[in-house]
Amino acid sequence: MAVLFSDDWMTDFGNAWNDDPELGDALAKIGFNSVIAYGFDGEDAPRGAITVENGYVVQAGAYANQVMNWDLRASPADWEKWLSKGIGMMALGIAYASGKMKFKVGDYGAMVKNPAMAGPFIKSFTAMGTVPRN
Repeated sequence: MAVLFSDDWMTDFGNAWNDDPELGDALAKIGFNSVIAYGFDGEDAPRGAITVENGYVVQAGAYANQVMNWDLRASPADWEKWLSKGIGMMALGIAYASGKMKFKVGDYGAMVKNPAMAGPFIKSFTAMGTVPRN
């Protein structure tokens, strides 16, 4: 098993993303392109990142100083909770409002107001949850 957000874990997450039509296919319909980074609250830099082109992950691994469109941070315990149990729109709103999920880069408000982005964002947590971690 790989450590959460490590190079190997991010590669497996990218594959899980691409295998889920509710992510890749849904985001391809809106021409979604983005660099999304993930990490832990309180750290200077994210740990892992994916590059998404036309809805699909084309690069995944350790964060390597890419210019990010999104930088998502939370505590290790909160990440584990969301990856184990999933997260819905209401729980996402509560996590954001309470500061448990931080968008260091990216516009949370614009994302949740766009159903074509919000649904796949929620679904990405399900894909993350399928990747073994320790």
